[in-house]
Amino acid sequence: MGVRIGVVIALTTFLSYLHILHTLRDEALVHLERYVTERSQREQTIFLLARDNHTFLKKALEERIQSLTQEEVGARFDRMFAHLPDGSVRNRAEGFDGTKMPGVFVPRRVTPDADMRRRILAAYDVLSWYGPAFHTRFANTYITLPEGPLVIYWPEYPTWTQEAEPDFWNPDFDFFSISLPKNNPARKTAWSQIILDPVARSAMVSVSTPLDMEGHHVATLSHDVSLEEMEARTFSDVLPAAYNVIFRDDGQLIAHPSMAEQGPAGIYNVLETAKQPDEASARPGSAEQRTHIRDIIERVKKHPPGDTVLELPEHGEYLATARLEGPGWNFVTVLPEATVTQPALQAARIVLLLGLGSLLLELIILYWVLQQQITRPLHSFTRATDRVASGDFHVELDTSRGDELGQLAHAFRLMADQVQRREEELRQANEGLEQRVEERTRELKELHTQLVQTARRAGMAEIATNVLHNVGNVLTSVYTSAQLAKERMEEMRLEHVGRVATLLRENQEDLTGFVTRDERGQHVLPFLGKLGRNLLDEQREIVSLLEDVGRYTEHVGDIVKVQQNYARTPRLHEPVQLADLVEDALRINSAGLSRHQVKVVRHLAALPPLLTDKHKTLMILVNLVSNAKYALDGVSPAERMLSLRMERTDTGHVRIQVHDNGMGIAPEMLTRIFQYGFTTRDEGHGFGLHSSALAAQELGGSLTVHSNGPGHGATFTLEIPYAPVQGKT
Repeated sequence: MGVRIGVVIALTTFLSYLHILHTLRDEALVHLERYVTERSQREQTIFLLARDNHTFLKKALEERIQSLTQEEVGARFDRMFAHLPDGSVRNRAEGFDGTKMPGVFVPRRVTPDADMRRRILAAYDVLSWYGPAFHTRFANTYITLPEGPLVIYWPEYPTWTQEAEPDFWNPDFDFFSISLPKNNPARKTAWSQIILDPVARSAMVSVSTPLDMEGHHVATLSHDVSLEEMEARTFSDVLPAAYNVIFRDDGQLIAHPSMAEQGPAGIYNVLETAKQPDEASARPGSAEQRTHIRDIIERVKKHPPGDTVLELPEHGEYLATARLEGPGWNFVTVLPEATVTQPALQAARIVLLLGLGSLLLELIILYWVLQQQITRPLHSFTRATDRVASGDFHVELDTSRGDELGQLAHAFRLMADQVQRREEELRQANEGLEQRVEERTRELKELHTQLVQTARRAGMAEIATNVLHNVGNVLTSVYTSAQLAKERMEEMRLEHVGRVATLLRENQEDLTGFVTRDERGQHVLPFLGKLGRNLLDEQREIVSLLEDVGRYTEHVGDIVKVQQNYARTPRLHEPVQLADLVEDALRINSAGLSRHQVKVVRHLAALPPLLTDKHKTLMILVNLVSNAKYALDGVSPAERMLSLRMERTDTGHVRIQVHDNGMGIAPEMLTRIFQYGFTTRDEGHGFGLHSSALAAQELGGSLTVHSNGPGHGATFTLEIPYAPVQGKT
């Protein structure tokens, strides 16, 4: 037995581990996918904003160039800018404040003509108007002309244009070359590679948009975006045990917690460095780390479109990837698989330890029980069985023992008393049941007559029909429970107790030897154990059936009160466990479900108590289960299935679905199924679903139906507001 229990414990531990691992993995991957989606949307905001800014700037610059007259350009240009001795053209020093106004730089090799002057002055005006507003999000804003002049608004470095070398040539830089027609034939906003700005001394990316007028490239609008804040968020705002990486498709590493380091040639390019072993050894991180990040990049580049979460089995990791719109960078969150497997292993370990502890405790208890004397209790049980066999239920047993035999004696004695009392109660219940049913039926008929008369005067005929329909369901269950209780009493085979007593009396001189050596005596103790359990089971069944009779009878009155209240102010709501109501509805229909051989499947989520009208809700559920039972009559008994599902919705409601695989509902009947008097059964009245729909509306919810047609079953869905009991959620 110990080996069997050990095998069960091991199998349970293994299955628990698989279940927990699967659950934790699904939850972790969903959380990972949600996190990387939200983070990528946040990180790409600055790039999308830059593109929108350029659309506005491009239109403003074009309009300004067209609006400037040659006379205005000539006078203002000479007044604001000067040809310096070094051959360049810059802002006049007197009155120039780079923190409040744009700076202008024209290289020594460039001689501004009239058209160039107009474009320079137009760029200066546009940056004067809009540069300060854009500076709240971007390091600077500047406009470069294809001939070399540069107009820039950069308050942090106000003297940049004054200190630039006379031969400084902007068109050689990547931020300008990406706007040339040969590199940007679509003439759209483009993002440069990551550069180390020689002035700001930080990693930056330039966002550039070309401006063409009359088929010619006349200017390039640019922002510089500092990556320091992005890198800080990448390293600090992470999921527990995970880290973030940002890189380009060509392998250029933007951000990595241990390997993103600036070198003499710019930001570290993982793929290119891998082809140069000498240079790779000088880069940060070990060879294993470089191989690791290279595998991540290759895996992301090869992943199918639409897959957000990827696996990297060679490193035991999950990768969640998102594309940053604009620069097209890859934002990747790396989550070690161990963060999922470790909790699962820990839970499995706890299950195993608890199982082994339980096994050890059970073996100790078994050993202790086998060491106790059993002869004296057996004599008492022999006399007790003789009395019970003769119909005397007043047995005397030693209940002072604290072991299992003492408990069995107490249970046997209690069983005898309970059986005697239940036998008398059942006899009285059977005698008075028909009278009670007749009285209740007479009362219901009188109530029905009164309701019909009232309905004729005040339009309340619907109430009476609802009462009869629902009470009929409950009375059927009352009668069925009583019959089952009677059958249970008739099936109690107490004659076997007398046979055992006779057998023990015949061998009472050597009772110990008879029990231990005789083949028949060896079956006595197991039989008595089974007898005790069977009698307890029968006792519980009979008690449960009688409790059902009482509860069903009480529910008849509740149904009547509920229907009477339809014409008055609704009753106060009370705390209700919906799962218990579902079980009560099944118990009320249990006899019919068993008779029809219907298999019931439950999917009931654990929900806290909520405030609602218990009896209206129970009435609806009883009707739905009863209708589903009848809908299964045309299905083979082996295939009849009734499924109940309860869950909480995102809209603040609780949804209860009753599904059957029975006869189904034709499409033309779906719109009429809740109408008063409509029914598909010959013996039906069309009251149940109609009253249930009205009750659902009074609860503040709804009752709907769905079916794919005849032969495909039907699903009735009850939704009621979720009003939690104060202090519980």
